[in-house]
Amino acid sequence: MSVLAIGLSHRTAPVALLERVSVTGDALVKLLHDVREDPSVAEAMVVSTCNRVEVYVTVDRFHAAVTAVSRLLGVHSDVPVEELTPHLYVHYEERAVEHLFSMVCGLDSMVVGEGQILGQVRQALKLGQRQGTVGAVLNELVQQALRVGKRAHHDTGIDKHGASLVSAGLALAGELTGRRALVVGAGSMSSLAAVTLVRAGVTDIVVANRTYDRGVRLAESVGGRAVGFAAVADELAGADIVITCTGAGRHLITPGMLTRRAFLLDLALPHDIDPAVREVPGITLVDLETIQESGIGSREGDAVQTVRELVAEELRAYLDSERAAKVTPTVVALRSKAAGVVESELGRLLMRVPDLDERARDEVAMTVRRVVDKLLHEPTVRVKQLATSPGGDHYAEALRELFNLDPKMPEAVREVEL
Repeated sequence: MSVLAIGLSHRTAPVALLERVSVTGDALVKLLHDVREDPSVAEAMVVSTCNRVEVYVTVDRFHAAVTAVSRLLGVHSDVPVEELTPHLYVHYEERAVEHLFSMVCGLDSMVVGEGQILGQVRQALKLGQRQGTVGAVLNELVQQALRVGKRAHHDTGIDKHGASLVSAGLALAGELTGRRALVVGAGSMSSLAAVTLVRAGVTDIVVANRTYDRGVRLAESVGGRAVGFAAVADELAGADIVITCTGAGRHLITPGMLTRRAFLLDLALPHDIDPAVREVPGITLVDLETIQESGIGSREGDAVQTVRELVAEELRAYLDSERAAKVTPTVVALRSKAAGVVESELGRLLMRVPDLDERARDEVAMTVRRVVDKLLHEPTVRVKQLATSPGGDHYAEALRELFNLDPKMPEAVREVEL
């Protein structure tokens, strides 16, 4: 099975299209299952964030899977596939792994180096695990990607390069100290927004959330207060800064709700705030498209280059491990077959020389096994080493042909000391 990644992001599609394709909640689960149930797909995972929608699958038929996943993305977003296709990117095998590693490190984010993508990919993996769409291949790959991302954020200065979309958006707000803020939502992005506001000197924070208790927990953590969604209109009347990221799928704030000068930051896809509020005097609206156009956080520095080198190193190690693992069944089959020949010949010897004493029998058996082990040691070690080079699978194929091996046979996969 090979890994295939298909998706679109802020790099390949306008924010307006990303907004239409973005999937959350039940729609995300439905897309996940529909992809997995396609005959060309063995495993599936969907990463859907505010600036990307990516589908990761394991497949044995490339073209059939590309067609199926592209079609399903179109169906679930109600975007004609011919409109969607020009914005899709397709990564296969090594390129898919490299893309995933780079993405989790924050190299492919709108704000380069942001750390939220780690949690978002982890959530995507957990959803796939819960829904039964992620199997051994994707689980191992994504777990490794998360380890690479964690290493990148821990060992380099990539986090300082670009903290988050929140900080990038608030960089356009001017001085924040002493201003009053309203945070709509209480998820991970809203939590980051509240913490960022506090660090910037904002001491009066109101959190509005659909689930009141969750809003209370976030508000208490930053010394603010919580209100229900029904109070959003009233709270807007006193807010200088408004940050939204709910994933509600509809406009929660419209022009008629705004009665004073304010800075609005909409980090949701689909948008929480009606773009028409820009026509209201005194209102500044910053959304994902604004951040992208501003170029904040997109500049590359030494830390980014360090992470690129780290990704290249981790990619080589992962691919070497995968290639070596592919020859293991052949090595096991070879040693299993050799062990069977040894036991058979020892049995025949004992039938011919039944009077051989036990000590002599043990010595003969040990000698024969040692000879076979020494003969097999060099070729089995070499075939594993050669497997990590381009075309390395041909060496394992040669072994299978020369010794008439079938790695799928039950006796070939029993535990054998390698």
